[in-house]
Amino acid sequence: MITLEVPAFLAVTLGFIVFFLGSFLTRRVAFLKDYNIPEPVSGGLVVAIAVWVFFIFTNRQVTFDLAVRDYLLVLFFATIGLNAQISDLIRGGRLLLILLGLTIGFMILQNVVGLLGTVLFDLPAPVSVLLGSASLIGGHGTAIAWGPQIETTSGFAAADEIGIAAATLGLICAALIGGPIAKRLIDRNNLSGSSDEDPIVGLEFEDTNEIAETVDHVSLMRGMLAAHIAILFGAFAFYALGEMGVKLPLFVPCLLVGIIMSNTVPYIFPKMIWPARSKGLAIISDYSLSVFLAMSLMSMQLWTLAELGGPLITVLVMQVIMTTLFIVFIVFIVLGRTYTAAVISAGFAGFALGATPTAIANMSSVTKRYGSAPMAFIVLPLVSAFFVDLANAVIIQFFVGL
Repeated sequence: MITLEVPAFLAVTLGFIVFFLGSFLTRRVAFLKDYNIPEPVSGGLVVAIAVWVFFIFTNRQVTFDLAVRDYLLVLFFATIGLNAQISDLIRGGRLLLILLGLTIGFMILQNVVGLLGTVLFDLPAPVSVLLGSASLIGGHGTAIAWGPQIETTSGFAAADEIGIAAATLGLICAALIGGPIAKRLIDRNNLSGSSDEDPIVGLEFEDTNEIAETVDHVSLMRGMLAAHIAILFGAFAFYALGEMGVKLPLFVPCLLVGIIMSNTVPYIFPKMIWPARSKGLAIISDYSLSVFLAMSLMSMQLWTLAELGGPLITVLVMQVIMTTLFIVFIVFIVLGRTYTAAVISAGFAGFALGATPTAIANMSSVTKRYGSAPMAFIVLPLVSAFFVDLANAVIIQFFVGL
């Protein structure tokens, strides 16, 4: 099989094109707009399908150098950290604890569904986590990390492949169900957000030409400078923690440094113009997230899903049904049936089956249409990007040992 590798510069350029393709499709296709499907999702899926068709007819697989994509992820989480305020974290502490408890309970259910799938298709029990939280809420990274160990433990030779395929299919489902779930909850309960709140990710869709705040090159560069300083010190923290044996994704210390910066620098230098919750920083956040997600989806190798066939599809359908019911009848209700709860519900679908960036994209798409929900953008990333990995490792270990 011949492999065609797209270099980093062309890959990120295609990411821009894919985003605008998705934006065009969202404007023209009523379903995509009405159900809040993020622009990079619709564009990325079209390109992923086109690459799949190319593979079928030429037997040549296309791979992308995603080095720039990884930078965009770190940049995005740095902006999220810069937008966080300690007062919000204190105010949202109860919400954060409740969401964390719900997430832990959900991860156990997710692995129970995966275990049921192994029984239905006569697979080794340890494979359940690759059909559950290791691949879905854990994503590609966790699936790749656990695949070899499960292959050794169970003797199941396709452990790596099924884990990566489950993570890929889960990402697609996560991007497609979050918006429709939020729309149903918002419309059914007559909810709406506030248009007076400061932006977190992206700007609301405008029906008029009135602009409350001018976004110029200075505000954009100010936001980029603050984000890259957070990345710089976050990288130092990342390497220091690594030397102590603490392994975290790079974006986590960058997120935490951003939080520290936004809650110290403005008080130390009160005359400094700080970019937190400005439209300039919101645009940077939206840009980095959108291109990251576009590159992630366009680079999916969909033919790997076709090769694994029925068992994987069946279990993923079960996972999607369970996730939807859990969100509608537990997450939304326990979080208080509020607009913020509905936005978090969209985000919960995003990271429960996919990844934190998918969750943020789902929430951003909803808030652009219905109004701001800043607490959702503060609480959910802390749960999904920080606490979940720690809890998931313990839960996976338990199910692998069954």
